Amino acid sequence: GEALPDADVAASFGRWSSSVPHTALSATATAPSLDSEKRRQEAQRLLEDILDVVRSAGPQAGAVRSFQALRAAALTALDAVRDGEAREVLQAIQAFARGEAVDDAPLARLLRKLFQRLGSTYVKLGQFIASSPTLFPPAYVREFQQCLDRTEPTSYDIIERTVEQELGRPLSAVFRSFDKEALASASVAQVHAAVLLSGEKVAVKVQKPGVGQVLEADLGFLYIAARTLEFLNPELARTSLVDIVAEIRSSMLNELDFGQELKNIEVFRRFLRDNGLEGLATAPRTFPQASAKKVLTMELFEGVPLIDLEGIRSYSRNPEATLINALNVWALSVRGCEIFHADVHAGNLLVLKDGRVGFIDFGIVGRVPPKIWSAVEGLTIAFVANDARGMARNLIAMGATAAAVDEAALAQDVASVLARISGLEPEVVLRGAGNGRVTAEVALDNEQVTELLLEVIRVADSNGLKLPREFALLVKQALYFDRYTKLLAPELDPLRDSRVNLGTRGRGIPRGDVIDV
Repeated sequence: GEALPDADVAASFGRWSSSVPHTALSATATAPSLDSEKRRQEAQRLLEDILDVVRSAGPQAGAVRSFQALRAAALTALDAVRDGEAREVLQAIQAFARGEAVDDAPLARLLRKLFQRLGSTYVKLGQFIASSPTLFPPAYVREFQQCLDRTEPTSYDIIERTVEQELGRPLSAVFRSFDKEALASASVAQVHAAVLLSGEKVAVKVQKPGVGQVLEADLGFLYIAARTLEFLNPELARTSLVDIVAEIRSSMLNELDFGQELKNIEVFRRFLRDNGLEGLATAPRTFPQASAKKVLTMELFEGVPLIDLEGIRSYSRNPEATLINALNVWALSVRGCEIFHADVHAGNLLVLKDGRVGFIDFGIVGRVPPKIWSAVEGLTIAFVANDARGMARNLIAMGATAAAVDEAALAQDVASVLARISGLEPEVVLRGAGNGRVTAEVALDNEQVTELLLEVIRVADSNGLKLPREFALLVKQALYFDRYTKLLAPELDPLRDSRVNLGTRGRGIPRGDVIDV
């Protein structure tokens, strides 16, 4: 149908709100006039939000995405029937309707497959779920670890046109050469190797066409759906549904602005420079004159992932020292930098030919409020001192709770989790690289990290404590480093080794302290 002008939509909404029974808009038919006025203001704000989303998404976006969603849902349902998964899902739904305990795994698996079929917005949303165990049930966090952000690359002709439009110049006016084959391709962007006219080898990250409009429309409609549900059922406000969706929307839309990622990289590079850490680690040099909102041109790093033991040995005489450098720099950035890298999986940490650690991909970064960092610092100090009650006290300090927490019980539960972490033995897998080299990798690294993090969240939750998402981000990165330690330096105790500086125990940021690699 034809889209209504804003004024007509507003009038229609007004007629609807005046025609429904008064009890639908207020808690009771005899609610005080103050409550009625509050509901009227909430309805007005909701209407304004709806109109803003419709304007930003475009009049046809809703219809197009609705059709695509129906098609994706139908195909996913057909796959479920064919693969025999439909029965499990139906049984879970029926159990839920009867008020029984439900196995979330079948529903989570079906939703993950649907999200992947729906495309960029929902792949990103799936990754947000995977990295947010403080917000979502464990089965969904586990399942969405498999929400892989790898897609077929967009054709070179389209990429070339996008770069030229964004930079306002022909490709030949900026680059001496530009590889037609992508180095990597994800749902939002793909990366090409190139050489600038000045001779620098660079990686060019290019946003795929149409992605921005799709994300804007999808996230806008998700936000409006959450706002509408909360308006119709004010009790949902206690679940922070709108706040969660708003955070997802803000986080994902920020990733569309490559100018912001460029700023993140420069902030991290300045932190390294100002603190004399450039001998330990680096981030790609950026080229603003060859970048724009949808194009990011940066130095092309040549190195190997932090889990490639054989490759690291060819670039570093001391893999243990390389790991310590990476851990020191990251930990110090949490406290001493405006932002910290919030996705330090092995693909984003490289050991470069000169032995330094290269941090790449600053699309996901974190910021830690002073209260949370103070509690994390206290938690670390308590762990080193084997003070289980002190650890519990600091967890309580950073969490949100509606009632008193039993500190002793929490301390006992946390101690058992940490005992599990220290007792884990990684499975090292040797893989042939096809060129005669053999690489060593930590098997199921991501699954182990996720399970440990879920256990920490479960312990907090069972003790009536709701931990902030920033803590989950920090712990997940720390657990990644724990896995790397098991591979590269199995005898290393990061919390007690004097070479490791986690920014605690009164130790400041080192200037020029470089471990020889």
